Amino acid sequence: MKQRLRAVLNEIEVELKNATTRGKVADYIPPLAQVDPAKFGIAVMLHDGTLISAGDAQEKFSIQSISKVFALTLALGKRGDAIWHRVGREPSGDPFNSSILLELEKGMPRNPFINAGAIVISDILLSSHQPRETIGEIVRFVQSIAEDDDIYIDEVVAKAEDRTGFNNAALANLLKANKNLDNLPPHVLGVYHHQCALAMSCEQLACAGLFLSASGRNPISNHRIVSVERALRINALMMTCGHYDGSGDFAFRVGVPAKSGVGGGILATVPGIASIAVWSPGLNQHGNSLLGTRALELLCRRMGWSIFGR
Repeated sequence: MKQRLRAVLNEIEVELKNATTRGKVADYIPPLAQVDPAKFGIAVMLHDGTLISAGDAQEKFSIQSISKVFALTLALGKRGDAIWHRVGREPSGDPFNSSILLELEKGMPRNPFINAGAIVISDILLSSHQPRETIGEIVRFVQSIAEDDDIYIDEVVAKAEDRTGFNNAALANLLKANKNLDNLPPHVLGVYHHQCALAMSCEQLACAGLFLSASGRNPISNHRIVSVERALRINALMMTCGHYDGSGDFAFRVGVPAKSGVGGGILATVPGIASIAVWSPGLNQHGNSLLGTRALELLCRRMGWSIFGR
């Protein structure tokens, strides 16, 4: 399988290198607008510790909303199923930054992967710490599961998000008005914007997500990170909600749990086999990586990795 996987990754890199339609980079966060749309990286981490990659897989990028997977994992570890009293588990069908359903449903976000839901998760993490301590806890957790200390917050991106995140501020204030935020909105947003500014490479991200493809444990060290049941639940949410209002189309085309970010990254899991990270900065109309989605579609089709049948 390894030889075949290497060949497939190289094929995909060649096929997508000269693609004429690459999507549009996220220009509402100024540092992301400056990223070269020609960048493309992909990495696959197998359960025996083999890491196979192609393209710009060692170059760091802003993981943005992919960080919501790690924040959710931490929040579940702190509060368990009590978090579901404050955030739902249903697809929204709306854009990731929409406030319409939040207002209609009186401050109860549909799921933890839309912005409103992720802001609630940040509030839960913040409740036992100061903002700086909470941010440090998130970074250390991701470093720990990736087994790599060279993972950090890109402060330029974090500060830019604080300056331009007016929509997130509106969501936080709406949550506070509906009594679904315990801390002050600026403090919660500081945590949220910093976690989104985590800088990682495809190789680091694939390593960090490996536990979700292995029933909650690191299959190399055999260290358990979350319970089997909790890993299943996180994967289920990635499958149904990980690509916002494009989640159904992604499931239809690719067929594995995954979480996207507006930095152009996608973290995907193939249960029992591997974790995958792909990066291509250009986004489609839903805010998901255009070529990243295509790369995962090609990879899972050629390797027979859809969870719906092989």
